[in-house]
Amino acid sequence: MIDDNKRPPLAVFDLDNTLADTAHRQRFLENKPRDWDGFFGAAAQDPPLAEGVALALESAEECEVVYLTGRPERCRRDTLAWLAAQGLPEGRVFMRRNDDRRPARRTKLEILKRLARDRDIRVLVDDDELVCDDAERAGFRVVRARWTAPSAALEAAQEGEGRT
Repeated sequence: MIDDNKRPPLAVFDLDNTLADTAHRQRFLENKPRDWDGFFGAAAQDPPLAEGVALALESAEECEVVYLTGRPERCRRDTLAWLAAQGLPEGRVFMRRNDDRRPARRTKLEILKRLARDRDIRVLVDDDELVCDDAERAGFRVVRARWTAPSAALEAAQEGEGRT
């Protein structure tokens, strides 16, 4: 007998360079000062990453899919439209506050721990090695999204500037 009150486990997916290919907008991060408005404004044109999309769709068969991104809250409308346009599973989207400049590994781990208080987290899928390292140390199962080329500019933004 199936317990109708039991909620499915969560599969948590990052967006940038996990589901969305940001290569076309890396140019906005290569100069100082970095053009954050340009970088996030171009996100609506990100091509989907087939490996990540397939994993999200597969995960949705047994899990509730949620999205955990370092994108600022001001990007919510474009992000929701992009997810829908790619045919990705509906799910809650956790974004950083517009003024939050902490490293992604801190903000994402906080949210993961909060979600884990009352839900089983089956997997975190993320491209940020530091996020993955910290999540594994905290006991979460991690799939490292290594299907795009690493970007030094994006890594600096994630860790040093707390922007994505």
